[in-house]
Amino acid sequence: MDFLPSLPTLLAFAAATLLLAATPGPDMTLSISRALAQGKKAALFVVVGTSLGIVVHTMLVAFGISALITASPTAFLILKTGGAAYLFWLAVQAIRFGSKLTVAKVEEQKGTALSNISSGFWVNLLNPKVIIFFMTFLPQFVSAGDPAVTHKLLFLGLCFILIGMPVNASVVFAADWLASWLQSNKKVLRGMDYTFAGVFSIFAAKILLTQAK
Repeated sequence: MDFLPSLPTLLAFAAATLLLAATPGPDMTLSISRALAQGKKAALFVVVGTSLGIVVHTMLVAFGISALITASPTAFLILKTGGAAYLFWLAVQAIRFGSKLTVAKVEEQKGTALSNISSGFWVNLLNPKVIIFFMTFLPQFVSAGDPAVTHKLLFLGLCFILIGMPVNASVVFAADWLASWLQSNKKVLRGMDYTFAGVFSIFAAKILLTQAK
């Protein structure tokens, strides 16, 4: 099966995805807020929506990167180098500013399943950081000379969703406890920030060193 990455690549991708899914961001904030305001069922629909947003990003990256490789492997190399620099910049930002999770338990009017899915979808689809991250993160796990690059990117995108959804669902089920615990345990958030920074700095360095050979 040509679309399957090598085991080391897959394990590295899974570890990075798990870390990213556990790091507080707009999607986690929305899920917890919705769980506190409207209940866990509503928040789970938000998780479905955020996952659908990732599907769109995966499709755009998979077919866009494939077209870029066909047109110019050099341009793809530049993209990966820029992506490595961006990952390193994310690591620096994580150390400088840290993760923030501000959730207020505000009563909201009950939304429909469709409206909650839509909220999750748009929060990921239109988030510039998510767009840039996917453009720079996924290409780190494929090479310009790989004829199965499109299928591998689609497979990695699917893995990203399959790994992230259980984490996001767990956040929803533990929303009451997690919101107060994270906000009162700032050291845990800082530990996540340093772990995030370390892992993505390693990815950035690996790509840059590999390309320098």
